[in-house]
Amino acid sequence: MSMDAVLFWFLSIVVIGAGLSVVLMSNPIYSALSLVMTMVGVAALFATLNAYFLAGVQLIVYTGAVMVLFVMVLMLFDLKRELQAFSRGKITGFFKIAGVGVLAGLLVGVITFTTQKTSLIAEGSPLAADIAAQAASGADNTKILSENLFLKNILGFELLGVLLLVIAIGVVALSRSKGGTHARD
Repeated sequence: MSMDAVLFWFLSIVVIGAGLSVVLMSNPIYSALSLVMTMVGVAALFATLNAYFLAGVQLIVYTGAVMVLFVMVLMLFDLKRELQAFSRGKITGFFKIAGVGVLAGLLVGVITFTTQKTSLIAEGSPLAADIAAQAASGADNTKILSENLFLKNILGFELLGVLLLVIAIGVVALSRSKGGTHARD
């Protein structure tokens, strides 16, 4: 067995084990730290595939920024009171099951829509011709990705930034409201 295969299997076991501990840990802080380990392992897997850009983005964006946000949210709330609020009642149980049903329906819809769009691209649409022309020109994939992200799809990129800002402000506002752990007296 080659060293690459050994490294792949080691990282796969680390990622699967850390992913399972995210779900199985009862302490939310340990769960968040397990999620960090999962994301670092995925970044290492990207690096073994020579996808250094994706490995860097995985480390910087997900492991760095998103996990800091998760841990900040965990620290702001009184988790014992929140656990009691979400674990009782028949009405809340109904809403949980309904929410899972809605999310499952959305997931099926997205998968269906994506497979239809993929078949349209494969049939020779202008988008497929544009992608093929850029790839044939020998242009750098990172350059193509950045041009698509920052020139053609800038509105979605900016809206995502605004959405993340609104989420962070909402978390702080909720934590300071009456009954939160950091409520003003």
